[in-house]
Amino acid sequence: MAFQKAVKGTVLVGGGALATILGLSQFAHYKRKQVNLAFVEAADCVSEPVNREPPSREAQILTLKNTTEFDVLVIGGGATGSGCALDAVTRGLKTALVERDDFSSGTSSRSTKLIHGGVRYLQKAIMKLDIEQYRMVKEALHERANLLEIAPHLSAPLPIMLPIYKWWQLPYYWVGIKLYDLVAGSNCLKSSYVLSKSRALEHFPMLQKDKLVGAIVYYDGQHNDARMNLAIALTAARYGAATANYMEVVSLLKKTDPQTGKERVSGARCKDVLTGQEFDVRAKCVINATGPFTDTVRRMDDKDATAICQPSAGVHIVMPGYYSPESMGLLDPATSDGRVIFFLPWQKMTIAGTTDTPTDVTNHPIPSEEDINFILNEVRNYLSSDVEGKFAFL
Repeated sequence: MAFQKAVKGTVLVGGGALATILGLSQFAHYKRKQVNLAFVEAADCVSEPVNREPPSREAQILTLKNTTEFDVLVIGGGATGSGCALDAVTRGLKTALVERDDFSSGTSSRSTKLIHGGVRYLQKAIMKLDIEQYRMVKEALHERANLLEIAPHLSAPLPIMLPIYKWWQLPYYWVGIKLYDLVAGSNCLKSSYVLSKSRALEHFPMLQKDKLVGAIVYYDGQHNDARMNLAIALTAARYGAATANYMEVVSLLKKTDPQTGKERVSGARCKDVLTGQEFDVRAKCVINATGPFTDTVRRMDDKDATAICQPSAGVHIVMPGYYSPESMGLLDPATSDGRVIFFLPWQKMTIAGTTDTPTDVTNHPIPSEEDINFILNEVRNYLSSDVEGKFAFL
């Protein structure tokens, strides 16, 4: 998203997918390509960082306090907020970024560590002839290729195995995965292939041998989202953005627009969580990039604002590394309740987890005992009796 130095009013972005103008009673849902500001050029673009090393937190807070007015204030230091701050500051805009906890402490560090187009979304697109689902998969595959290109030190292709236990499923899943490769086009990481039962057990020796027919292997990307988030936030700081973690927004500031006579958001009242000190940060444009807390900030502007964000949560558990090979993951596309479950190697450990389900917003979400038992039971369905007994310690 681009910004203009002379912009008036406030743009709200929640989790990278929601946008509206604070102060309006209606929410306008639009896609990134439809944002009017996206094609506005800003003067005095910055080509070189102004700081070889990011300033200390104390220096950043002093900048926040002593700056009369910023061009852009970003609320939320996740991937979306940090990206907005970096984009703005490199366009020559005076930029501030505040985060209530630590950078990447929320959604941006609690993912399945995959960058993928979504095999299940493609299945829905074909089964329901849903063009929007297809476009989403197409765009996600393009973004996957982009991340692998721009951050090869934080991203890598990862083969993922789909074990097959019924003969009729082999051609069914093979066609689906080949279509996934076809949709990726030139962005296809590596062509998918079929493994015999013996070869599948060589790659994944802990799989149940009984009734195993074979397996299909396809490629997706694996990504260190937390490090990427931190790299973006640090880069924004090096380019001159005033960035501060543990800085909570407690209220929004407003002033009357002399042209329209209406009130508009003009900054935020911030609280240093570590010291309890409060001060105002004024800005021409305020961006809400708080993800699942989008509506919390919107209601600081309008307490009667209708909710526009439906939070969801995916649950993951960390298991010892010997539960998966070092260089291959496993996908169960049809669990007992219809969700997808992944079984992935990550930093010499194994991540096992599910796709998202609706949830309530909490500051520090934790998995329920029911969710943990569900994952363990689903994983147990794929383990041979030789390793199943080791579940006792979990």
